[in-house]
Amino acid sequence: MHSEIVVWWVFLLVLGSSSGSVFARTRYFNFTVQTTNVTRLCYTKALLTVNGQFPGPTSYVREGDRVVVNVTNLSSYDLTIHWHGVRQLLSCWADGPAFITQCPIKTNQSYVHRFRIVDQRGTLFWHAHQSWLRATIHGAFIILKKNKVGYPFEKPREELPPLIIGEWWNANTEDIIAQALVQGGGYNISDAITINGQPGDLYNCSSDGTVVYNVSQGDTILLRLINAGMNFHFFFAIANHNLTVVEADAEYTEPYQTDVVVLAPGQTTNVLLTANNSVGRYYMAVSVFSPPNITLVPYPNVSATAILAYDNVSAASSTPALPSFPAANDTSYVNNFFSSLRGQNYSRGFYYYKVPQKVDIDLLHTVGYSLQPCPSGQTCQGPNGTLIRSSISNITFVTPQLSILQAYYGNGNGNNSVYTTDFPDVPIFEYNYTGINLANKVALPGTRVRVIPFNSTVQVVYQDTATLFFESHPIHLHGQNFYIVGMGTGTFNASRDTPSFNLVNPVSRNTVSVPYGGWAAVRFQAVNPGVWFVHCHFDIHSSWGMDMAFITLNGIGANQSLPAPPLDLPSCVS
Repeated sequence: MHSEIVVWWVFLLVLGSSSGSVFARTRYFNFTVQTTNVTRLCYTKALLTVNGQFPGPTSYVREGDRVVVNVTNLSSYDLTIHWHGVRQLLSCWADGPAFITQCPIKTNQSYVHRFRIVDQRGTLFWHAHQSWLRATIHGAFIILKKNKVGYPFEKPREELPPLIIGEWWNANTEDIIAQALVQGGGYNISDAITINGQPGDLYNCSSDGTVVYNVSQGDTILLRLINAGMNFHFFFAIANHNLTVVEADAEYTEPYQTDVVVLAPGQTTNVLLTANNSVGRYYMAVSVFSPPNITLVPYPNVSATAILAYDNVSAASSTPALPSFPAANDTSYVNNFFSSLRGQNYSRGFYYYKVPQKVDIDLLHTVGYSLQPCPSGQTCQGPNGTLIRSSISNITFVTPQLSILQAYYGNGNGNNSVYTTDFPDVPIFEYNYTGINLANKVALPGTRVRVIPFNSTVQVVYQDTATLFFESHPIHLHGQNFYIVGMGTGTFNASRDTPSFNLVNPVSRNTVSVPYGGWAAVRFQAVNPGVWFVHCHFDIHSSWGMDMAFITLNGIGANQSLPAPPLDLPSCVS
């Protein structure tokens, strides 16, 4: 068996045996952010890593555990770490988005994240959450199920190490986003897709690093997929093998068989595969779904690859075949994939609350691009010399210089100099959102939040707009999952579309891929007090302002109230 997999299995056995006699443990991790020289595509550059690894280390915990992570920043950039998808129950201070729940960790300083894993098990990941630093600062975060608790699907015979999809730039990503923001146009797309940091056999100077997964013929295998990419949805497939989706964003799904899995940025998916083919070597490959930019993206022809190798097969055997992928603009395939996923039934005990049947707060949030006038004396590369930005409901988010959570905790729910509480329930400007040749591309800058009373049930319909062009925006909610109760194309119509909502077994996720030129309706129960960031997980869109935040108020008593901030919370003062 491949050495990487042997090491992983030894660790898993130790973790399982060491935690069998107790219900929960405290898991300690030390993350040191540092500069490391890494070579890809015949090119060596200094990039930011955690503990010298790219991708960073995989963290294994178990449901119910307490987690303590000491993050030390030895880089020249201020930064934060976010635990993507972790339900930070009463631990909002540990969530990590810069200037939302904390100020960044400065050079040569540390911050200790403390949180507990409550009612979660499955595949998540961690990543930097400031500017574009997460391009190289990311790693898997695996929550093992409780001991002696079974899976709601066929038990896998073995499990492979996580497969992390990413992007590689030869240039410094901080220079790329800085240039894009100043010029007001597009950005330089990445030079390669990667699997566990490696582009694979089809890229120059890359074959020696191609990731190899070894399997035994006849075994049913669990594979954890993570899209840590910056700005693309990805297709994933294995040549001549079917895949069965059994989990999405750390929530079990009804088994769904497919040839190709779709992952939006920020999404994770667990699949079962059965090694029931002829003994040989098969490409595991990743390609791009990007309908607005198909002529600009070379990746449908240059897929990232890893190799699925059956035991006892020679590495010198014939070249593996590539799997077939949908076209890079096949919106029908993508919409069908996402709409086909179903959650496991609540009665089986895998959800921590029921699907909300009624709605206390009903919101319509448009997501799309906006155009701003070019600053005086500057040349901008947007349409007609404008500055391209993005927005939610015609509000372009302005990042404050003090964290919203600190301002909220210190000043209560009133307006203050950091944020205002007037984020609109419906778009400021109402129009035919999916019409042709829209004239309305206006957005107002601001740091606005929407306040939610504790235990309210919230519905948000995310509506794509035709400003500039359609896009399938991956919208991520921090601090909790939501149920995706409906999806459709065109402009949402409540009287027509609400009756078709799935309120029985919708899939539960932390990131929803809003259909291209369409809408997605999500519901959640606000039982976690704190400030929770909402943003597009295309980093270019988040950088342009497609962000907002919910403030969930405290409930009654200590068990429903956010504790005081930790003493080592990073300061915003230089």
